[in-house]
Amino acid sequence: MLNYNGELLNEKEALLSANNRAFKYGDGLFETIKTTKTKVIFWEDHYFRLMASMRMLRMRIPMSFTLEFLEQEILKTVATQNDAAFYRVRLTICRKDGGFYTPETNEIDFLIEATPLNHEIKREYAVDVYKDFYNYSGLLSNVKTTNRMLNTLASIFAKDNNLDNCVLINENKGVVEVANGNIFILIDKTVKTPSLTEGCIKGIIRKKVIEIIQKNPEYSIEETTISPFEIQKADEVFITNAVIGIQPVTQYKKKNFNTVFSEKITQSLRLLEITAS
Repeated sequence: MLNYNGELLNEKEALLSANNRAFKYGDGLFETIKTTKTKVIFWEDHYFRLMASMRMLRMRIPMSFTLEFLEQEILKTVATQNDAAFYRVRLTICRKDGGFYTPETNEIDFLIEATPLNHEIKREYAVDVYKDFYNYSGLLSNVKTTNRMLNTLASIFAKDNNLDNCVLINENKGVVEVANGNIFILIDKTVKTPSLTEGCIKGIIRKKVIEIIQKNPEYSIEETTISPFEIQKADEVFITNAVIGIQPVTQYKKKNFNTVFSEKITQSLRLLEITAS
């Protein structure tokens, strides 16, 4: 079932208006969250990112939108699903219907969707650069808005070319992220990931991986500018998002990578998922 503004509805009942602003103008944002039946994983991080994004997009945050309220609404939705170890939850926020480019109100609606998560990490994972359009740098690119056309086109390109994913670049030809997550590269003992100023999503797992690496004295972490050529020089490459956690990349163009480091980070992340409040 779906949760629309706190009311549980089956999918046939939950019809959006033809004037829905997320549909008409991409005037919305979303969080993709991993949960169990009883726990929303890294919920505080998701919540505070959501609040910051709503403020940035000038949406009116309801007084009821507390950390505890939204957590319970998520778990209420998850409870309607069949039993599974984990669930994929999407929480979408959009401005209420009305207006053209200028909305009639900044008040919001919310929709929560939950499905059992059956994702498995792939042993072989190939990526390449998507060059048709740029992911422009700037603060708006850090927000998970419902306008995901570039990500959609890059995913179509990946499918048409037998790739698992595509690397997005900005107007300066710098690496930004992949179509569905952040990207990290390992060169010797230095881990690099594009800085937020390059235009990447402010990913929750990105943040957690940075924290894990900062606590490891053997490695250093840099949030910086990365060129596509640097990916070819890397010893390892991996991508991150809230649902998959960490997915090692095994091939970029004709370069093959090992996955030793990313597998170690994956173990640390799984432990953090269990122990985090």
